[in-house]
Amino acid sequence: MSALRVTRRQVMKAAGVLGAAGAVLGPTEVFAEENHHMRWDLLDLDFATGNACAGGVAWATAEDGSSISLSGTGTFRSNPGRPQDVTGGGNWTASGTTTGSGTYEVVGFVSYVLAPGVFPPITDCIGDRNDVRAGLAHFRIEYDDGDTGVLIVSCHLVGTPNSVFEGITVSKSFVDYSHHGVAVAGVNANRTNFHVIR
Repeated sequence: MSALRVTRRQVMKAAGVLGAAGAVLGPTEVFAEENHHMRWDLLDLDFATGNACAGGVAWATAEDGSSISLSGTGTFRSNPGRPQDVTGGGNWTASGTTTGSGTYEVVGFVSYVLAPGVFPPITDCIGDRNDVRAGLAHFRIEYDDGDTGVLIVSCHLVGTPNSVFEGITVSKSFVDYSHHGVAVAGVNANRTNFHVIR
């Protein structure tokens, strides 16, 4: 077997590539194999102060116009191939074909896929703005009335491809609220984010 020789130029080239990737992608993407502790939130956005805090709401609608709104927050590990510690939940209110209200709990992690994007120039009340991430997460949830479902949290930041929506979709029993509410300027709803927990 011939000896492996690495030139100084090859080392510098590799360092440059990793550095560029880190600058463009951020630490989570470069070290995607790590099992990051993450937090998700539905945001409460104060347009007067520019503060983005926990405690917001988001809604989604079904094919017939029935709607469901959720509040909530939770934590998870970003790598589905390792044991998952999931927490979280919040309140729900449904109207239309299915009506009711109550609480829900996150009981399982399905997946999280990171997307590119940076936090806009507003105040992050939840954590360090440099730890905010875009992406798409799927969680299994249980409602307090015995129904089960899947909650999808999607976060679109500055620079995130337009194929990524901002908001949530969710199912409850046999109803799929598959049409996410749109984040509209001046309306405090349908905004999300993820944070890496240090």
